[in-house]
Amino acid sequence: MSSVQVRKDGGAAWLTLNRPEAGNAVNPAMASELADAAREAADDPAIRCVVLTGAGRLFCVGGDVAAMAGAGQEAGSFLRDLADTLHGAIITLTGMAKPLVVLVNGPAAGAGLSLGIMGDVVLAARSAHFTAAYTGVGLSPDGGMSWLLPRLVGLRRAQAIILTNQRIGADEAERIGMVTRTVDDADLIPEAEAVIARLIAAPTAALGAARRLLIDGATATLRDHLDREAQTIARAGDHPEAHEGIAAFVERRKPVFQGA
Repeated sequence: MSSVQVRKDGGAAWLTLNRPEAGNAVNPAMASELADAAREAADDPAIRCVVLTGAGRLFCVGGDVAAMAGAGQEAGSFLRDLADTLHGAIITLTGMAKPLVVLVNGPAAGAGLSLGIMGDVVLAARSAHFTAAYTGVGLSPDGGMSWLLPRLVGLRRAQAIILTNQRIGADEAERIGMVTRTVDDADLIPEAEAVIARLIAAPTAALGAARRLLIDGATATLRDHLDREAQTIARAGDHPEAHEGIAAFVERRKPVFQGA
């Protein structure tokens, strides 16, 4: 059985972490399959939006601690290989030229928290909660948590979440900006489908350019970033999606970006 299920529905690729019996814990096979699935979705021109979620009651409990224990004295080497593989998937998902929606269907811990907060749109079920968990087993964060979390919630909150293993409930996660919106569990998929439909209908190339600018802007100077924005909007203006969007505005009609 695949540890990452892939389902293509219209213009969306659904990637589902699929080890529910183990809380969707990330082991080497899952990390490798997620990296492969991410690359396939990113490279498929028919896919306009990627969705990441978990199977069963939990989103993801983080790294597979049993597998770490099995590595014995080679745990350090095991963790380096696991982190490198998972990070390859994360680089693809965060850098691809199409939006990423994450559906946190239940509790997320460790690398599960990292995966859970990296979407452009993150919807959390009300039953979800978030825990860094790393220091509880004597480890430090991976999956980009120590880079992204301070940018979402601020350094002081990130310190509390990571260093003290503070548990963050779904409603608080929305309040402090960890997730986009919290919804009742029964509404998670309907809410997601509405968001996904909007993203599929949107100009994918422009969305991809915007998400790159948002990430790059976190570390660029204003002067450099303004130049990057100018270059990017010029490239966007030459894209067929922009031609369609501008024409539709002038003609007072709704633009049709799919296939543009």
